[in-house]
Order: sequence, then structure tokens, then C-alpha cells
Amino acid sequence: MSDFYNSVWADLTATSFSQGFMDAGGIRTRYISSGTPDKPLLLLLHGTGGHAEAYSRNFAAHGEHFHTVAIDLIGHGWTDKPATGYEIKDYAAHVLAVMDTLGRDSANISGESLGGWVAAYIAINHPERIDRMVLNTSGGWTAHPEVMERLKTLSMQAVEDPNPERIRQRLEFLMHDKSKVNDDLVETRRAIYAQPTLKAAMPGILCMQEMETRRRNMFTEAETARIEAPTLVLWTSHDPTATPEEGAMIASKIPGARYEVMNGCGHWPQFEDAPHFNKLHLEFLLDG
Repeated sequence: MSDFYNSVWADLTATSFSQGFMDAGGIRTRYISSGTPDKPLLLLLHGTGGHAEAYSRNFAAHGEHFHTVAIDLIGHGWTDKPATGYEIKDYAAHVLAVMDTLGRDSANISGESLGGWVAAYIAINHPERIDRMVLNTSGGWTAHPEVMERLKTLSMQAVEDPNPERIRQRLEFLMHDKSKVNDDLVETRRAIYAQPTLKAAMPGILCMQEMETRRRNMFTEAETARIEAPTLVLWTSHDPTATPEEGAMIASKIPGARYEVMNGCGHWPQFEDAPHFNKLHLEFLLDG
């Protein structure tokens, strides 16, 4: 354990960054960005119940090469939270609206968990809008009832009673090394989860953890085979949602996909081992 206080702010002091809000198709959307708009666009998409701080340790490295923008997806973080509209097509429409607001026809998109699911949907249904894609412990192909139930339980407990211990338990679900859940990350998420609007939205946000809804949003082999964007499938040794073998299976179905496994990480490799993640990620995104 390091002898200094770990915080989101400390992560971000390594780079120039901005935080703000944009109107994306009528949705007030919160973002954190690094890099400058003259660079290629890289969108970073978090997972279910997450927020842009999932990428706090990646902005400095990526801002050197890309206009790097992490958003709070619709219903999440400090972005607007409508009563309905939390299936994959709805998230994808929001991301495409963000791209429109930023004045970009296409982007590199890297998504973790739910974010990867959304990225793959765009790659399949709007191939002209995606340049390169990273699927980081991505949803979209697996459905494990025990994992879905645990995610639902931890998320609802955290939003119904956002005390530090509940929030910590929800964040520890994401990490192999539980000590990586620092107090500042807990308090950042606690502030988000304490919003009455998020408590109201959370049952809708968790709809992808209901088997019937999840099944109708999952990708078929034929859909997966349509992916044209150069793709990196990035998995971990201790992902709580799916095994490395399942990650390899996903990669095998995507034409030309590259597959990498990060050891000693759980569901947030970009946070748990940022130096290794940044190296793998940038090598792929800058290839060619």
C-alpha cells in the first residue's frame, strides 16, 4: 500500500483535463476529457452503475494521442436519468448523440462491461461510426444468473442505503485486489448513488440483469461476424462476470480480433493495473 492518499484528483493531476456537461440529443451528459479536439476521438464507456471516474488513471496516457472523452452514460453518474430507455439500443443512441455533439462522424470506442456491449452494438449496426474498438470484460455474449443476481443485489443495496460500507462492497465486486478500492473512490460513488434520481432510475438501469431482457439484447453469431472494426478483446484472470475462456470465445467470433488477458485483475483492469492497461490499449489503438 502506498503511503500517500489515493484519490481521483491525484490520478487526474498528471494531465490537463476538463469536466463539464454537453447536450447529447436532449440528454444533459456529463463528461471528463483530456487531450485536444484536433486529435482523433477516443470515447471511454463505463459499465453498469458506473461513471467517468472509472477511467481516472487513463486520461494522462491517452490524452497525449487522442481527444479522450469519458462520459456518464444515460441514467448514470451525473447525466440525466429518464424513467425508461436502458436497453443497449438506447445507450447506443446516446453515445451516437455524443459523437454528433462533438462533431465527429466516427470515433475509437473502448467500453468496459456494459460499455463494451454498447460499443459492439454500434460496430454491428453503425459500422461507419467506429474506427477501432476495445471490448474490456465486455457484456453482450454471456448470461450467468448468479452473477446477474449478485450485481442486482449489491447495486440496489448501495443505492437504497448509500453508506460507505455498501458502496465499498459494490466497488469491491469490480476488483481482484480489494485494497484498490480507496476511500476517495468510495466517496465519489457515494455522492452519485445518494442522488434521489439515481435511486429511482436504478431498477431500470438493472434491466440488463433480468434474463429475458438480457437475452433479447445479446448478440448472435451472425451479428458478431458482421463486426468490421479492428477489435481488441481484453479480459482478465479474475473477472467476476465471465472466464478468460469465455473472453477467448468472444474474440474467436469477431473477424480478425486480437485477444489479451491481464493477470491479477478483476472487472476494472484499466484502474487496477493502469500502466499495463495503458500500454496494451495504446499499442492497439495506435497500430496502423
